[in-house]
Amino acid sequence: MAAIIRLANEFLFPVTARGGGVGYTGGAVPVDGGIVVGTDRMKTIIELNVDDLYITCQPGLTTYDVQQAAAELGLLFAPDPASYKDSYIGGNIAENAGGMRTPKYGVTKHHVLGLEVVTGAGEIIRTGGRTVKNVVGFDLTGLMCGSEGMLGIITEATLKLLPMPEATSTVRANFTSMEAACKVLTKFTPHGLLPMAMEAIDKFCIAAVEENFAFGLSRDAEAILLVAVDGSREEVEKNARLIEQIISENGGFDVIRARSKEEEDKLWDVRRAISPSLMKYGTLKINEDVVVPRSRVPELVAGVERIGKENDTFVANFGHAGDGNIHVNFVVDRDDAEAVARARKCVSETFKLSVELGGTISGEHGIGYVKAPYLGYALDDATLAVMKGIKRTFDPNGILNPGKMFV
Repeated sequence: MAAIIRLANEFLFPVTARGGGVGYTGGAVPVDGGIVVGTDRMKTIIELNVDDLYITCQPGLTTYDVQQAAAELGLLFAPDPASYKDSYIGGNIAENAGGMRTPKYGVTKHHVLGLEVVTGAGEIIRTGGRTVKNVVGFDLTGLMCGSEGMLGIITEATLKLLPMPEATSTVRANFTSMEAACKVLTKFTPHGLLPMAMEAIDKFCIAAVEENFAFGLSRDAEAILLVAVDGSREEVEKNARLIEQIISENGGFDVIRARSKEEEDKLWDVRRAISPSLMKYGTLKINEDVVVPRSRVPELVAGVERIGKENDTFVANFGHAGDGNIHVNFVVDRDDAEAVARARKCVSETFKLSVELGGTISGEHGIGYVKAPYLGYALDDATLAVMKGIKRTFDPNGILNPGKMFV
């Protein structure tokens, strides 16, 4: 990898790293040509240490691969993006991927202890290490998380593992509106509850998934809320009952709780099936991942629905409501130029709304080239100048993944 990057600096051709290629913002697309370095054969697990709770591996393993390797030894790799069977660890770190367990366990960067990276200058550096505590020098590991392949190419990662929880439980409930479902998100905290996952799904997502997979979802529901907890069996049973009670007292109906691993997996299969199912509404789906403080999610959802109506554009909402990260999907026919233009206007207005509500324009999908025109909505000129300076330090000739983020 270092030899390739040094050659690129000598002849000044672009290099783009590519893992699973399932990103939403075009981070792995070689928009300026050059060469693409695929990491799909870099699948070695170098070390899995049970005593010190880490796994060191190459970037071409999928999230699922890492989860399974850890689970065989009774351990948990917590990051859990919906694309976990397709997305690669290197890409998850480069995009700082989130996922459904974020409310309790955080995003990918919270589980990266150390990295081996080839910088844009062709130098091999090691950041962090194998310990949970490490404050020697600047946090270059954190800097690489979310850098979108613009500062260096990850060739090895040391990831934090956790003991596998003894039990999990998932509760699902219907609501009369998406806004009502999202208002429940802040009701758990006063009871000392921190659910592992809290996912909201609107009526259009329900209809699309039901048409494709026939899960048996109620067509009368305007929204669904999924809430999951984990821990010891006694703790999980107690908390699941409390969640059922809180949801019922706050407008939820047809409340059900999974009573087996198979039932629980089926509840989460609904969530994972949403994104592809939405294509029933049109041939172009613009999926944005805006994020706001959790208490502002009801305002965000109401605002996005208003934006869709005002611009005569179909919109469906779902996502990680528990951490404020809603996936806003504007769906149109790609051959209808006016409809596409209206959808792009909706995107711009949604980004502005998210920032106004104290959030930002991307929670987990990154910026890439798709969101690059909107970066100024979220970051001021001084902040952008610092980021560009960091880019020049790591990649003085600008050969790594050009055409992304800064335009």
